[in-house]
Amino acid sequence: MSELSFKNSKVLVVGGAGFVGSNLCRALLAHELKELLIVDNLLSSDLSNVPADPEVRFIYGSIADDRVLASLPSDIDFVFHLACYHGNQSSIADPIADHENNTLTSLKLFEHLKSYAGLKKVVYAAAGCAVAEKTFDDAVATPEDAPISMFHDSPYSISKLIGEFYGNYYFTRHGLPFVKARFQNVYGPREILGAGRWRGTQHTVWRNVTPTFIWKSLQKEALPLDNGGNASRDFIFVEDMARGLMRCALAGTPGSVYNLASGAETTIRDLAEMINELTGNDTPLDLRPARDWDRSGKRFGSTDKSKRELGFSAKVSIREGLAKTIEWTLANRESIERCMRQHDYFMAHMR
Repeated sequence: MSELSFKNSKVLVVGGAGFVGSNLCRALLAHELKELLIVDNLLSSDLSNVPADPEVRFIYGSIADDRVLASLPSDIDFVFHLACYHGNQSSIADPIADHENNTLTSLKLFEHLKSYAGLKKVVYAAAGCAVAEKTFDDAVATPEDAPISMFHDSPYSISKLIGEFYGNYYFTRHGLPFVKARFQNVYGPREILGAGRWRGTQHTVWRNVTPTFIWKSLQKEALPLDNGGNASRDFIFVEDMARGLMRCALAGTPGSVYNLASGAETTIRDLAEMINELTGNDTPLDLRPARDWDRSGKRFGSTDKSKRELGFSAKVSIREGLAKTIEWTLANRESIERCMRQHDYFMAHMR
């Protein structure tokens, strides 16, 4: 059977105004689509990320909303489900909101899609952190078949696994062509600090480590290193992630799971020092104790299966990717500041 193609396809991206989703949408638009549908409630994203293109139809709302589901055409070819409640800290602060935006969304979407006879692939954004071993000893690459613990650090991690479980159920029971793409730590342009609505914690503004470090470093501030920056992660540039997601849709086997990873382990301290070097920030690092909830330690993903079955490997080195992200941040400083400022009242009144 010949490989699938996006040409003349209708594609749905749930969470398409978000960081990864918006980069994926721009990559998809190069493939002569018939239509690109974007569903996003802008809870943790910004409308400026939606591509201005005649092939794009933007639907404002949650994919868990019956009205939104009813508005979807029945002849969709590909679905990318990237919506989530961002992220670990927000889910700890409000587990119910995490359930509504990170678990119920998956269940209702898969239930709706089970009757779509023409679907070619449904790609789900799973979380590599949910299966990685919790260790501060030397890490080994986490394979796709790693054992899954019943104990987790956050509702976010639990919700991401539940999404896999539901997708597996709809694959086995209803034949939903479901593929799991396990994310590592994605970074890059269009991750806007403060995008979306207030979600109860300072992490509405201060998101993942890379954009936070870049912004603070550009302001010549000290970069905060929890546990002295001893933890390590697998950082993958967002353009590589977009390519990996498309490879999951075109070449992934339904029912299978694939790591989308660089395969390289980088400590948070090394990340901070590299960012400071690239921005010219000579302010000393702020060494802090470990966060009380975080046992995630050191981790990186195995790339063997995705290389073998998808023909995917990351191309952008972390230094090159950080340089591109810093350049984008400088060029978009005003829009980032706008998103950050909208939360000034809540930040000022936090206890």
